[in-house]
Amino acid sequence: MTTTIVTAGKGGTGKTTIAALLINLLSQKGSVLAVDADPSTNLNLALGMPLGETIGHVREEMAIAVKKGTYDNTVAKPDYIEMKIMESLVESDKIDLLAIGRPEGPGCYCAANSMLRTSIDRLGKNYDYVVIDCEAGMEHVSRQTTRDIDILLIVSDPTIRGVLAAGRMKPLIKEMRTRVGQIWLIVNRVEGELPPEIRKAVQEQELDLIASIQKDPNLAALEIKGEPSIKLPADSPLQAGVREIAGKLGL
Repeated sequence: MTTTIVTAGKGGTGKTTIAALLINLLSQKGSVLAVDADPSTNLNLALGMPLGETIGHVREEMAIAVKKGTYDNTVAKPDYIEMKIMESLVESDKIDLLAIGRPEGPGCYCAANSMLRTSIDRLGKNYDYVVIDCEAGMEHVSRQTTRDIDILLIVSDPTIRGVLAAGRMKPLIKEMRTRVGQIWLIVNRVEGELPPEIRKAVQEQELDLIASIQKDPNLAALEIKGEPSIKLPADSPLQAGVREIAGKLGL
């Protein structure tokens, strides 16, 4: 049975770092498909893995070929998408990485997105865990380009603006067809105690806080050197926070 986990939130909250640490932790228990659904494609850097061809580029190429009439109709489009996904997969012992990217031109990608979602759903069944790092906001979830979600982790910084942005995601989720099981809030980059104003905002937004993670003094040095986030010391605040989250979720 595959468990699908999504990290989301506004930009600059550290959600990609948290996703990478969670992926690395889960890889010690089973196989993980890591899906980078953020157009900035930074998850590979956080994991210390190379970047393959993005699915956005594959989707763009197919859409252009269909429009120009140069697409080889002897190959069914879903089969083509699935073949290209497999070619784009970056594989390692326990973690495989797939980067979604974004379309490179104008036009409607509804049909391609539908085929992409179906292919990722089918691919995901081969793994114990699928972890999807979404772009800022809920773009991929709202467009139905992700599979159903077992656990949604919304990451915020310790600001009222960040908590309000997280709070706006909950009603949006209810309007969508995507099935979402648990929804949790993570407040990252906290310095000292979580301010009472932030706790009050979390309650007012009816968010369930699973963890507040202290600002990690070890991260900047890694980022300066271009080292992956998973090399953070085992006792660092981020590593400890992700272990706490995984424990509370029974992962």
